[in-house]
Formats: sequence, structure tokens, C-alpha cells
Amino acid sequence: MFQVYGLKTRLVVFKKSMKRALVASFCLFFPVCFVVGCFNQSLQNITNICSIFNQDDRWLKAAQRSEKRWGVKASILLAFVYQESRFQSHAKPPRKKLLGIIPWKKPSSAFGYAQATDDAWVDYKRSTKQTFVSRSNIKDSIDFVGWYNHRSHKLLGIPKDNAYALYLAYHEGPTGFQKGTFKRKPNVRHVASKVSERAKHYDRQYSRC
Repeated sequence: MFQVYGLKTRLVVFKKSMKRALVASFCLFFPVCFVVGCFNQSLQNITNICSIFNQDDRWLKAAQRSEKRWGVKASILLAFVYQESRFQSHAKPPRKKLLGIIPWKKPSSAFGYAQATDDAWVDYKRSTKQTFVSRSNIKDSIDFVGWYNHRSHKLLGIPKDNAYALYLAYHEGPTGFQKGTFKRKPNVRHVASKVSERAKHYDRQYSRC
């Protein structure tokens, strides 16, 4: 269920929306600002979910929409984004290095806020019957995380409030999770624990926004 936000928070969200609308209008008349990044707004405090929503209400709207559509808590959705990209729209895995110094191939095709791979993104588009979606778009990325976790719930029986198991399935994929590949990967289990703790942390904050 959505949280009912107080008047102060709603006013902050309204001001943020108006500011972004003014910036967009400016960019229509001065296209050069696209080059310098009119819409490249980086969040200053990503450890507090209320601060995230206050800084950029697109995260609030996207999280609420995905929560309603897929039944996965906003706190879990954003905990995944925090872990995967630190809220960076064009995040990519670091390239491997040949001989320890020469930049080499990327370890995967993961990209964007949710670090969705090419194959997973194609599955998402096909499943949701969407064409014009982007991994660097806030709304689309949050919807992808909700969809993926909903799929993990359907295929693997993972409760939608179990951030730990959901993240293991997110990282290893449905087949990998079924085979228990994470059991041989202590680092993956450690990260899943961190995601679970951050989801709980966000959830406590969310109730006070």
C-alpha cells in the first residue's frame, strides 16, 4: 500500500516538479543544455529514502507505480537500485583488465539503474508488451525491478517481502537460483544480506516520510 505523505513533503515534491518543468522549458529553447546535462541530476543523499523522494519526485512516482503493479515494496525496489547502480542512470560493470592493466571486455551486458542485462531486458519488454522503454529511465528501471521480482515470486515461490532471496534470484537468474549456484558464492550472499538490510532501513524511513 502507498504511504500517505504529509503536507510538507507534498509541497517539496510539487516544488521539485515545477523546477524540473522550468528546466525542460529552458532546454527547448536552448538545446545546447542537453549536451551539458539538463536532466543529469545526481542525488545527494541516497541513504535516506525520504530524501531521495524529496530530491526527485520521479523516484516516488515510479516506486509507487511499480509497487502497485507488481506488489513489491518501494523500499525493496530502491534497495536494489542502490546496490546495482547507486542511482546512476548509465552505470555499467567495470571492464576486466588484460594482464592486470589493459582495459578488456565487460563482464556482462548489464546497464542502467537496475543493471539489467540485454537478455533480461528483452524478456521484460516481451513480457510487458512494451517497446519504447530504456534502462536509463527511472520509471522503466523501477518497473523492471518490480517485474523481475514478481517473476521470481511466480517461478520460484519467493515471498515478495524476502529481499534477501529475491536478490539472490536477481543476481543468479531463475535457473541459477534453482540450482543453488549462490551457495558457492559467499560474496553474492553477503551482498544479498546488505540489500536486505538496506530494504529494512528504507522501509523504516518510508513509514515516516
